[in-house]
Amino acid sequence: MARAAGARGRTRWRGRCGRCGRGALLACAAWTAGWVLAAALLLRAHPGVLSERCTDEKSRRILAALCQDYEGGALAGDLCEDLCAAGRLRYRRCLYYERGKKVLQADWRGRPVILKSKEEDFASFPPLSLLEGPAEEGGQDVLEAELLLLVAGEVRSALGLELSRSRLGALWPRGRGPRWRRQLASLWALLQQEEFVLLSLLRDLSRHALPVLGSCGHFYAVEYLAAGSPRHRALFPLDGAAGGSPGGRGQAKAISDMALSFLDMVSHFDNDFSHRLHLCDVKPENFAIRSDFTVVAIDVDMAFFEPKMREILEQNCTGDEDCNFFDCFSKCDLRVNKCGAQRVNSNLQVVCDKIFRHWFSSTLKSSAISFQLQWQLREAVRECADPGGPAGDPQRAAPKVFWKLQRLLQASLRELQEAGK
Repeated sequence: MARAAGARGRTRWRGRCGRCGRGALLACAAWTAGWVLAAALLLRAHPGVLSERCTDEKSRRILAALCQDYEGGALAGDLCEDLCAAGRLRYRRCLYYERGKKVLQADWRGRPVILKSKEEDFASFPPLSLLEGPAEEGGQDVLEAELLLLVAGEVRSALGLELSRSRLGALWPRGRGPRWRRQLASLWALLQQEEFVLLSLLRDLSRHALPVLGSCGHFYAVEYLAAGSPRHRALFPLDGAAGGSPGGRGQAKAISDMALSFLDMVSHFDNDFSHRLHLCDVKPENFAIRSDFTVVAIDVDMAFFEPKMREILEQNCTGDEDCNFFDCFSKCDLRVNKCGAQRVNSNLQVVCDKIFRHWFSSTLKSSAISFQLQWQLREAVRECADPGGPAGDPQRAAPKVFWKLQRLLQASLRELQEAGK
């Protein structure tokens, strides 16, 4: 382009376009594609950028439409009667809308719960093809084998898992009453929501995940727990458990208890299932604590079992930065321009970086914990968040630093207990 001398204004511009029109077009297309991809990743990481306004008026309209579909026989669920007729499930407030997802708070028989759905309307979910024809007497038995295959396909798509028939059977209604078809239609809408599928499979298997309490149509209910926030000094609301000043023994004990529970959760997700469960969006807002300081993952939209994680990571690349899927990283093989399917960082490393650094990067100003122990904790968290520096191997370093952190946190609890005598 620089050699296109002697022209002026539009003549010069046209000369340039004529000489490199195809190259410029390809460069423009690549530039545009890069920005589209960047925008998509930005919206997934920060969905609030284009989130619609969360209002009580709209939330009430959404639930009114849900009840209208229930009364019209289009959907069913064990919470529909309480929500739409008995008044035992009452809307309280709108929490947030994200990329179509609706998250509402309600009171169910005096208990605070969260109502969630990936979409606003029941009709937004593709219907179950087996139910599109007219109902036939005795046809329910014919559906069983086909339904099993369809449910298995949805679970495989959502989680990347191949489940046994007995595990799959727990996901759909066994009753053969007059509401069976609408129950299946409702369940099909729920199975198209990855978080519902994951939480349903983890029910009774994990103290660190919320159990699904029930559903109505495409909305499902989980326990309400106050989410963490960077605005909290201890990241999570302690509801008086700290029992004193920000640097007091109460808060120091609460932080040690929460940190130990985070370690327990990491070990649980790494080792207690048939496949490792990867957490790709670790931040205080996605966790909560119970009154006994047990950590609970309250938003698992970005949690993936190993088979699905490998599928996500194995993408085309030109450098390592193309292989970072939020908090889950891989490496780019420049020989084939492909990201490795193996995650190179770990849940523990990200928890240390995103949670523990906030707690242990500076002195706790508590005379109840010795300065030496606080320093050891700080160094252990630094080692955990960046194991061995750029050339380190997080997966190999994880067990060693895990036990070191656990030992130091238990020692801090012993010091706090002795100080309280």
